[in-house]
Amino acid sequence: MLLFWPCIWGLTIAYDFQDGLEKYFFYVFLFFLGSVLMRSAGCIVNDIADRDFDKNVYRTKNRPIASGKISIKVAIIYSAILCLLAFFVLINFNMMTIILAFASMPLAFTYPLMKRFTYWPQLFLGITFNYGLLLGWTSIYGNLSIEAFIFYFGAIFWTLGYDTIYGFQDIEDDEIIGVKSTSIKFKNNPKKFLLACYLVFIFCFLIMGMYLKLNNYFLMGSILIVLHMLLFQIYRFDKNDKEKCLSIFKSNSNFGLIIFLIILIGKI
Repeated sequence: MLLFWPCIWGLTIAYDFQDGLEKYFFYVFLFFLGSVLMRSAGCIVNDIADRDFDKNVYRTKNRPIASGKISIKVAIIYSAILCLLAFFVLINFNMMTIILAFASMPLAFTYPLMKRFTYWPQLFLGITFNYGLLLGWTSIYGNLSIEAFIFYFGAIFWTLGYDTIYGFQDIEDDEIIGVKSTSIKFKNNPKKFLLACYLVFIFCFLIMGMYLKLNNYFLMGSILIVLHMLLFQIYRFDKNDKEKCLSIFKSNSNFGLIIFLIILIGKI
């Protein structure tokens, strides 16, 4: 869902609902299929790349590849099949969307390696996970615009925040085995970092709404975004409570739905 929602955000801000709903729902279906297929392929590639790390982390040691239940060869075959199926979904879109989607492939399959070299793997995840927002826009217009880029930039910081929270589940093991993350880099002041990330997202979201001239309901709904990010996520966050970190992380799926509904009422 964290891969799916940005696609639908981009589609919804671009779509003219006066043209009817048939095309819109068809694209929603395609983006859902594409998200499931590509996220599944990405998880497999991630587990292949991290198999030696996963063996030494309590939470991940029983993953199929790390535990030896599934061979690397079989995993690669599975991933290739998923990518092929995703290709058949992709060709239903216009040429600009197809080209942009192929351009994202290096990002999708190199992200798992970033934690070896930089404390900012979550930034690369944000760039990758929210790429669908641009695809949603181009699926309608066939080109890119400032509105889509502003929203995309903000969404990157949304992911940067929620995945930093996620990373606190494994921070002790990660430090021992030498894996890098923003969770480790900002472990002494995580709430300040999260606040900065989420404020960037809120600012970009509001600027995007101004560019698109969304109605007052959009502004009223944006209050829910502020409350969710600042109170439910940052205020409740406790870096030493792994269960709470996971709960807050998972809440971002619901947050994606909230953003979608706010955009929808802002356009209607």
